[in-house]
Amino acid sequence: MNLMSKPVAYSVKAYSAASATSPLAASNIQRREPTDRDVQIEILYCGVCHSDLHFVRNEWGNGQYPAVPGHEIIGRVKKVGPKVTKFKVGDIAGVGCMVNADLSCPHCRAGNEQFSPSMIMTYGSTDKHLGGPTLGGYSEAIVVDEHFVLRVPENLDLAGVAPLLCAGITTYSPLRHWKVGPGKKVGIVGLGGLGHMGVKFARAFGTHVVVFTTSPGKKEDAIRLGAHEVIVSRNEDEMAKHAGTFDFILDAVSADHDINGLLNMLTPDGNMTLVGAPEKPFPISSFGLIFGRKSLSGSLIGGIAETQEMLYFCGEHNITCDIEMIRMDEINEAYERMLRSDVKYRFVIDMASLKAE
Repeated sequence: MNLMSKPVAYSVKAYSAASATSPLAASNIQRREPTDRDVQIEILYCGVCHSDLHFVRNEWGNGQYPAVPGHEIIGRVKKVGPKVTKFKVGDIAGVGCMVNADLSCPHCRAGNEQFSPSMIMTYGSTDKHLGGPTLGGYSEAIVVDEHFVLRVPENLDLAGVAPLLCAGITTYSPLRHWKVGPGKKVGIVGLGGLGHMGVKFARAFGTHVVVFTTSPGKKEDAIRLGAHEVIVSRNEDEMAKHAGTFDFILDAVSADHDINGLLNMLTPDGNMTLVGAPEKPFPISSFGLIFGRKSLSGSLIGGIAETQEMLYFCGEHNITCDIEMIRMDEINEAYERMLRSDVKYRFVIDMASLKAE
């Protein structure tokens, strides 16, 4: 897009990193004035995802600077384009990991915009309107095509809803895809930001929920969140007792761990889906899959329609994320605490604190 065709831009406050080794700090960034189908959102809350940290520190090799992370966004609609039909000024709205795609490819037409070759991420992609990197939710406002803006149930705590836009849909989608429900035994590996949402959803779907953890101290919280049982995965006797009994396992751990031992827990035709992203590839024994016709798969967030379905499901079942609220100027400390797993279970930024700076 040439300079003459760029939409009018305006400045908003944000927190950004200038390089992979720079802390996040106060800055000003550009947002476009809404075009025909755009929704301008004043951001109220933004969840803090581990992907934010990976991106800012260029740990996945996809860093772009200035980097403004944040893809778990809840806000209030401030302005809409003339062709917008789904939202009006004053509505509460959400934005997740995607802000655009061409919507014409087979994946988009099937409701899987997350797989589209043209998918534009909330941060880490190229802004087709203003140029430069897309800039995420650690900011006062964001402007997004209405197709990628989500309705938020009015009965839910808005701060607790924010992480549903990533942690929520990341765990909801594979549970739905593999059709878990009453009569199924479901394992959730790890009890962090993703895992604790997996427990809540699996319980709401009517399954028998079992948490795998390396920390005996997490048993009480796992039960509080909805687990029926807890397996300490380092205990060989506990693992042996449950071997071959799980219909589905959701692995939400991003650290190195024994995946073959978990595959051994599946019943014939059982599936294990990975939603964590460990730094190193897994060594996988083919015999663990061949014997029992088991399957191992991965899952990436969900499409827009499924994400909206998830939000409505949360409204019906009063499901939100367990959070710790922080100020914007506490984000660098929050990153260090996140690395130590010192949060139950997701940090959420009160964006009013950014305006106060």
